Amino acid sequence: MSAEAADREAATSSRPCTPPQTCWFEFLLEESLLEKHLRKACPDPAPVQLIVQFLEQASKPSVNEQNQVQPPPDNKRNRTLKLLALKVAAHLKWDLDILEKSLSVPVLNMLLNELLCISKVPPGTKHVDMDLAALPPTTAMAILLYNRWAIRTIVQSSFPVKQAKPGPPQLNVMNQMQQEKELTENILKVLKEQAADSILVLEAALKLNKDLYVHTMRTLDLLAMEPGMVNGETESSTAGLKIKTEEMQCQVCYDLGAVYFQQGSTNSAVYENAREKFFRTKELIAEEVVQIFIEDNLTFTLPVQFRQSVLRELFQKAQQGNEALDEICFKVCICNTVRDILEGRTVSVQFNQLFLRPNKEKIEFLLEVCSRSINVEKASDSLKGNMAAFLKNVCLGLEDLQYVFMISSHELFITLLKDEERKLLIDQMRKRSPRVNLCIKPVTSFYDIPASASVNIGQLEHQLILSVDPWRIRQILIELHGMTSERQFWTVSSKWEVPSVYSGVILGIKDNLTRDLVYILMAKGLHCSTVKDFPHAKQLFAACLELVTEFSPKLRQVMLNEMLLLDIHTHEAGLGQSGERPPSDLISRVRGYLEMRLPDIPLRQVVAEECVAFMLNWRENEYLTLQVPAFLLQSNPYVKLGHLLAATCKELPGPKESRRTAKDLWEVVVQICSVSNQHKRGSDGRVSLIKQRESTLGIMYRSELLSFIKKLREPLVLTIILSLFVKLHNVREDIVNDITAEHISIWPSSIPNLQSVDFEAVAITVKELVRYTLSINPNNHAWLIIQADIYFATNQHSAALHYYLQAGAVCSDFFNKAVPPDVYTDQVIKRMIKCCSLLNCHTQVAILCQFLREIDYKTAFKSLQEQNSHDAMDSYYDYIWDVTILEYLTYLHHKRGETDKRQIAIKAIGQTELNASNPEEVLQLAAQRRKKKFLQAMAKLYF
Repeated sequence: MSAEAADREAATSSRPCTPPQTCWFEFLLEESLLEKHLRKACPDPAPVQLIVQFLEQASKPSVNEQNQVQPPPDNKRNRTLKLLALKVAAHLKWDLDILEKSLSVPVLNMLLNELLCISKVPPGTKHVDMDLAALPPTTAMAILLYNRWAIRTIVQSSFPVKQAKPGPPQLNVMNQMQQEKELTENILKVLKEQAADSILVLEAALKLNKDLYVHTMRTLDLLAMEPGMVNGETESSTAGLKIKTEEMQCQVCYDLGAVYFQQGSTNSAVYENAREKFFRTKELIAEEVVQIFIEDNLTFTLPVQFRQSVLRELFQKAQQGNEALDEICFKVCICNTVRDILEGRTVSVQFNQLFLRPNKEKIEFLLEVCSRSINVEKASDSLKGNMAAFLKNVCLGLEDLQYVFMISSHELFITLLKDEERKLLIDQMRKRSPRVNLCIKPVTSFYDIPASASVNIGQLEHQLILSVDPWRIRQILIELHGMTSERQFWTVSSKWEVPSVYSGVILGIKDNLTRDLVYILMAKGLHCSTVKDFPHAKQLFAACLELVTEFSPKLRQVMLNEMLLLDIHTHEAGLGQSGERPPSDLISRVRGYLEMRLPDIPLRQVVAEECVAFMLNWRENEYLTLQVPAFLLQSNPYVKLGHLLAATCKELPGPKESRRTAKDLWEVVVQICSVSNQHKRGSDGRVSLIKQRESTLGIMYRSELLSFIKKLREPLVLTIILSLFVKLHNVREDIVNDITAEHISIWPSSIPNLQSVDFEAVAITVKELVRYTLSINPNNHAWLIIQADIYFATNQHSAALHYYLQAGAVCSDFFNKAVPPDVYTDQVIKRMIKCCSLLNCHTQVAILCQFLREIDYKTAFKSLQEQNSHDAMDSYYDYIWDVTILEYLTYLHHKRGETDKRQIAIKAIGQTELNASNPEEVLQLAAQRRKKKFLQAMAKLYF
């Protein structure tokens, strides 16, 4: 290479990426050059103006060979230009403030419509009709961006605009300005017409509880690739720039507040909506700031000076009388303090001032920030040392030992401080307060917290009733027992209930303080568990376990059993709801409980129920079928029932003759539902027969069986139980209408002693079970059919139709697909026909007759002859596809002289798709279309 050429190349590479003005956009069509251009932030043209240039070039009309103006062609060049415009906006992180200041309404409208298009929002679909929660995150975010811009533009258009002084008149410029003005007005007109829908979309966005993602330059590149090369990455929940829920809600709340404020000029009631939205915006901004500062404590990204300036500004506004900022000042101060100590700086004066009056909430927030600001596994020794020293100093500065315990028992404190450091801290605390007897154990012992000063008994009892803090409960009881030795404080509240199997053991404790403490801790723990306050229940049970471990092995086992039950409830109400399997150690503990053979341990029946139900719900059928100890099958009725249910589920796919367990289960349930007959001689000397409903013939009472079943939620197990009771209901001699159910054929078809079964109780149980199963899954078509059959059998025909239709709707996407033939069997259709007939809806009867495998012309013709029909008659003719029925209708109306109705029937016959010469698939399609419309019309009528 010559020296001159080398100089030329060096000069070229050192210049900014600024191409000649005549063809600069062509130069940037190579997308890698666009990114370089944006990174260097070329001042000419500015990044936002790139959008204008790209879209103007992409929207230029073309001229054909006849010199006729054509719309812009959809070719690769124009698609690339639009993509480049979107990438510039993505580079600006879709900041509407920047885009609105620099782009006109028509250009920004075009840009956001392109974003909707590339985000796979179907054109022509109303945004208000789309479920944001079910959409991919980038699609939902595109819809929100468009609707936020829409209402912001409406609000902005309501402001008065100062007219710019006109320059020298230029015809082409004036024409261009006039065109843009007209285009803007047209867009505003459309936006205002859709304003109500945009507001509804944004209100719906406030109910979202998931983070969203907006397209970046990278995801836009992926979308531009061939579909097979993307591998669905842009549809995933992690593609693009993450927009946190709180951040999105903050922006949406502000925009809604603005539009409500604008509307308030004509409707004062709307001002209240604006006020609520602005207040919520203020709250969300505060929470956002705190979360950003906590996250920055891990990354050290924000400059310390910036964080301090934010805090100074907040303090100044708070000192000017804005008390609402006190809490945010405290939280930001805590975040800054933790950042300071991690980097080795001293604690600020503001922190010491704010901690002059600590409380439980302040300590809890401090511990939360400390925990989230350090990754103990990856942090350096210096970071961990700084944090440990800070927590020690906070403990030494606190006077209330309850707060000291909150910090010293926290997991972070225990992890960071070595044993020697904890011992040294304890020595320092002892020197400061001789009354304190702190334990060296990682978790401070329950008895090691001193009682506080005494107040009157009434106030203390009131605090005792309200408190769920085990350490505070103990303090109160110590003070109460110091005031009087005559009271039994476990009787203070009538709502403190302990199961009778436990109360005898607890009330037998000789020490009055310990007895009160154990009783109250257990009662409060059970209450918290009942109201699903599982964290407090766990604290109370853990404290009670620590207490009783010291003196009673029996009560220790009781508490372990109750904590097992609590852990089952916690999992089922939390992770279990989303289908996540329980941890293996929990399953092992459940097995351990079932196999426990400790004598003299008081046991609650509900624990055994929940353990067996837990195993069935998580399909531990292998254990219940093959591994459960034999003695349990004899001694524990719930284990036996669980064993039979699990074995029946396991054998279900096999041949009928191999289902021995199903027969055993049948016999067990029949025995539970059997009654013992007793004879009683009346005053007149006659002997009467008395049936005992809750007999002891079975392994448990019927009410106990029903209670156990209502703890199950595994669909197959529930289906098995439901079909058993349906079969038992059907075997009675006086039954008129059978109820249908899945797997009903696996049960015996008769009972040797029918008189012994309480069929009234069986019928009640079936209704209870169907109600329960539908509460578990209201979209199970088999259970819906059972409910419909029950209503049909009890002559509640409208309700029966409701459930027959619902069963078809849930398995056909509201009849948009064909209802499976195993759902709408001939028996179901015939029952629907009978319901319509008894409701005097005779035209519906005729239409349903077409649904049968063999059309029932006799019933159809007979129903059409009825003249007291309560349905819409001729308006249903469009749903008839059988020409024979339509011809009968024309004959019938002609015979009656009903000319108008006859013409409607003739018109229906004349439809080309019903022509008998059509191919079979055309006729089938015509029938399916009419079935769909008819069933949807019926659903609207009966739902």
